[in-house]
Amino acid sequence: MNETPALREIAGRVWRAALEAVRPERVVPRFLRRQGDAVEIAGLEWSASGRGRLRLLAIGKAADSMARAVVARVGDLIHEGLIVTKTGHARRPPPPRFESLEAAHPIPDERSLAAAARVRAFLSGGRADDLVLLLLSGGASALVADPRPSLTLDDLVAVTGSLMRAGATIYELNTVRKHLERLKGGGLLLGAAPAQVVALLLSDVIGDSPAIIGGGIAAPDPTTFDDAIRILNERRMWDTAPRAVRALLERGRRGMEPETLKPGDPRARSALCAIVASGRDAAEAAAASCTSHGLTAAILTTELAGEAREAARVIAAMAREVSARNRPWPRPVAIIAAGETTVTVGGPGRGGRNQEAALAAAIELDGQPDAVWTSLGTDGTDGPTDAAGAMVDGSTANTARRLGLNLAEALRDNDSHTALDRLGCLIRTGPTGTHVNDLWFVLLR
Repeated sequence: MNETPALREIAGRVWRAALEAVRPERVVPRFLRRQGDAVEIAGLEWSASGRGRLRLLAIGKAADSMARAVVARVGDLIHEGLIVTKTGHARRPPPPRFESLEAAHPIPDERSLAAAARVRAFLSGGRADDLVLLLLSGGASALVADPRPSLTLDDLVAVTGSLMRAGATIYELNTVRKHLERLKGGGLLLGAAPAQVVALLLSDVIGDSPAIIGGGIAAPDPTTFDDAIRILNERRMWDTAPRAVRALLERGRRGMEPETLKPGDPRARSALCAIVASGRDAAEAAAASCTSHGLTAAILTTELAGEAREAARVIAAMAREVSARNRPWPRPVAIIAAGETTVTVGGPGRGGRNQEAALAAAIELDGQPDAVWTSLGTDGTDGPTDAAGAMVDGSTANTARRLGLNLAEALRDNDSHTALDRLGCLIRTGPTGTHVNDLWFVLLR
């Protein structure tokens, strides 16, 4: 077996080890401690011997797996549960005393409206001695779309789609959406009152801020209507945004619409948040796997951001430097990064940020016989495709030439999925049951 196939085999083991390390079944139980009818959740104690009820609400791409991890430990103590997850990410049947709903992601649909209404109804029956255990993971923003009364689903879809095509960051997306909707920006805490809320969060955002994860439904919001207006102006979207959206944000700026729940508000004191896993954990597990295979593991960053293709070019350039001059790390080495990049869509093709990064890397690593690149979304879906990401190496560009594929043209058209599919480079995992930051790494013999 030559070096490249061997490296590809190692790369497969590395990304599988990273996913295993952040599975809810592994990480969620660390925050649960049970003794008889009492349970400690992230440091807060609750007992079934009192009058209160333990009610479980799970929202996000990893909601089903997170809920089942809790049920395995304290299922008999749970009074009722509700799971809201992405289509295809739920196992059937749901756990006993649970209802399970599916909705669309990343663009909300009618099911997202229905799910948000069901969440509000679920929370409305709360009592002061109840404990609501919220399990939150990425994707919740689209899965529970709850527009303010003057807006429609079409308004949300238009703004969300435009921001995504413009390459908006998750911070920008959520800042705008929090001011167009009711559950986001701490709205769930208001809906759950007077019950105590404990939130276990699987972080898919850089910095692991509860104010951003899942649209910030479990945390107070430091952003304002002014911030939302500024973002739409900076992205040159203000004039083309739906009239109802502009009117609502202007009313909010003038104090005629209620702001989101703010830090320091007494109503936010009933909430406790804990991060159960993040992209940092996936990167560290990848590094450990690389080390076990005899490679020096260099975690470049766990805050990877910016345009996917540009970030990929920078990391690929570092790989070329290592290959040519054995610096800044001696070979064999694994260069690892985690985070969330963006794609500014200018072409008609299909793909996702991890596939776009892999396509850019294939071009940059052309002719490097000792390099294997992997980039994938840890939830198993990258953009509106059936792939998690892709694996390419120094021979990928040459294979493309033999097949008559123009990789530069595919990149220009944002058509990474089509090109990488023809090349047999896509990674298809199906729903993984977890969701932290994207994972990128390049292995060098």
